[in-house]
Order: sequence, then C-alpha cells, then structure tokens
Amino acid sequence: MLNRVNFEIAKTHLLAKPRQTLIAMLGVTFGIGMYILMISFMQGFNEFLEDTLLSSTPDVRIYNDIKTDFSHSILDEISDTGKVLNVIHHPKPKDITPNLKSSARIIEDLKKDERVLAVSPQLATQVFYVSGPVQINGTLSGVNILEEAQLTGLQPKMKTGKIENLLTIDNGILMGHGLANKLNVHVGDMISLATPKGTAMRFRIVGTFQFGIGSLDNIKSYVNLSKVQQLVGKDNQYVTDIGIKLKNYDNATDVAKEFSDRYGYKADDWKTTNASAMVSILIRNVMTFVVSFTLLVVAGFGIYNIMSMTIQNKLKDIAILKAEGFSSGDIRQIFLTESVTIGVFGALSGLVLGFILSSGVYNLPFPKNDFISITHFPVVFHLKHYAFGMGFGIITTFIAGLMPSIKAGKIDPVAILRG
Repeated sequence: MLNRVNFEIAKTHLLAKPRQTLIAMLGVTFGIGMYILMISFMQGFNEFLEDTLLSSTPDVRIYNDIKTDFSHSILDEISDTGKVLNVIHHPKPKDITPNLKSSARIIEDLKKDERVLAVSPQLATQVFYVSGPVQINGTLSGVNILEEAQLTGLQPKMKTGKIENLLTIDNGILMGHGLANKLNVHVGDMISLATPKGTAMRFRIVGTFQFGIGSLDNIKSYVNLSKVQQLVGKDNQYVTDIGIKLKNYDNATDVAKEFSDRYGYKADDWKTTNASAMVSILIRNVMTFVVSFTLLVVAGFGIYNIMSMTIQNKLKDIAILKAEGFSSGDIRQIFLTESVTIGVFGALSGLVLGFILSSGVYNLPFPKNDFISITHFPVVFHLKHYAFGMGFGIITTFIAGLMPSIKAGKIDPVAILRG
C-alpha cells in the first residue's frame, strides 16, 4: 500500500515545479485526446461505410451461378466417338435459365431458420429505361417490397414518395434518385421499360430512393415481383435471387457456406460481395491503431525524460531521505506515484479533450451532395474507446516512470552527500 508520508513527498515534488508537471500532463493529454478523436472518427466512418454496404446488399445472397460446360457436344450423343473424332469450332453455350428451381420450398425453409430475420425473393433483369429520346441501360428488380425494405432498410433511404405506394398503384416503380435525374422524371411520370428480348411495359414512378452508392442509385429500380415476371414472360415461381438478412450478420460467412451445401446453389455473404471495401476498412483500422499507439508512446517517452530529469535534480533530496531511514522501496514508491499521478490526471483531461474535439467534428455540417444522405460527419462515442484510452494512458506512464524510480532506489546516499 501507498505510505501517506511517501504520498505527501510525491505531491510536494509535483507542486514544487508546476510548469514541469503541467508539461508532462499535457503530453499525455494531447496523446489521449488525439487517440480519442482519431478512433472515434475512423470507427464512425467505418460503421457508416459498413451500414451502407449492408443496406445495399443482403447478408447472404442465394443465386444460380451458371457455368457453361464446353467439354461435351450434342454430336457426341448422335455419333460413335470410338470411330469418329468430332472437332467443333467456337461452340455456342446452351440456353440455361438463371432461375432457382424449387424456390418456394427454399424460401419456406429459410423462414423457419431461427438465425434468419428476413427473406426476400427477387427477379433481377437487365432493362432499357426509355423516356422520350433518352434511353439508359440499367437493372430492374422484382421484389415483394415490404420484405425487401426489411432486408435493405429502404424506408429511410427514400428521397421522394413512399414504398407503400408500390402496393397500391398498378404498374408502380421505385427508381434510383440518380437514374431519375438522368431521365429528368419525377413522381407521377410514366416511363417505358424494355428488355433485351424486346418486350416492353410502361410504369408510373411512385418514389425515388438513394443508397449513397452510385452503382445502385444510377441504374437500379424496384417493381412488384409479379410485374417483372410478366415483363420477362415467366410464371409466378420464377425468381433469380433470394436475399437473406440474419439476426447476427457476423455469422454470414458460415451461414452462406451451409446454405450453399444445403440447397446446391451459390451463396455469397456480404463480406465476399464487398471484399475490396472490407480490405479498405481493415487498412484504416490498422493505420488508426498505429498512429494512436505512436501518439501514446511518444507521450510516455516524454514522461520518462521528465522523470529522469526530476530524479537527477532530486539526488540530494533522495540521499537525505535515505539517510533519514527511507528504504529503496520507499524511494521507488515516491517517484512511481509521481509518474502515475501525471498519467491519471493527464489521461482524464485527455478524455475530456478527445470528447470535445469529437463533438466538434460530429457537429460540423457535412457538405451537401446528391450521393450521400448524411447531415454530419460520422463520429461515434463508444465507452470502450474511452476506457482503453484511460487504461493505456495509465499503463504507459507507469512503465515510463518505472525505470527512473528503480534507478532512484539504487542511489547510494553516501556518494551523493560526499559530492
């Protein structure tokens, strides 16, 4: 336990040179403050990016990954390959439909799985959006809109109109905000959609959405599943994708592999779909940790230097204390108490500084644009970051003061007093 006399001596040392003590505390303060600011901002940005990715893609997507096999030909079936060698140049792939067979059974089975929060069947197809002389290539997704909204969080991403309008208005369409701007159309306007096979239908725009991802907002639209089935000339069981939202999206990789083995179709998890973005998130996290760690270590070296200088200036005081009966352990305790005190007060003020700076960044207005629908910079305030900063600050200063305090405890008072 800390001896009261030792504590009073440590306090006297700290208050005797307030400027030196303040400089040491400020080193820890700015180190912890910058750590809190960086980790709060970078984590907030990563969470925003992750939320954007999760809303634009399902946790698990089941689809028919078509692979054409050119190793066999129809000629092999009608000729004796033991006598005749068939040589085929530029073989054409056979007509394979991308739909999921027994999709109704798969959907029913998925809805019974306790890990699954929502299931959304989908029929996706390439289309041409035609508005007067303007024609733009894009994608059309036929969905059950309420299930799709639960899967992607579409409701808060609506720029105009409501998703419920798709259920009440015949031949309604929800269009990406960027796509609507390109076509210069608004809610209530009619637009023609044509498939590559030549079929066409007219739809009325009932709303526009914005995910904040140009590759979606500029090409994608939603209509009722039955209307797309009608547009492409398929029956009401024809679906090409099944999107799945899990209760715990961190399990998506294992669940996707299990579903792929169970149903015999390709199943991609959201991390695989957004692999490049996940790599960038990992790199930013590593950079944030390295820079933050460097700031704290630099602050620790500053304390080490100050404590070493303090001990050098207090050599006669240490000799007198030892001559009066203070043990080496008492001397170590005195100077270690000084170091930890600097660390505690410096870390506390650093947390306050970090919170103020993070709040300032959070309240800065985000530049208005047509791509990302946020009003402020993405900053998070997680208690774990503050607890880690406090703990790391104290540990760093403890280690920084440990070596000088050990050195102080080994000082020979006789040699010092003799000069």
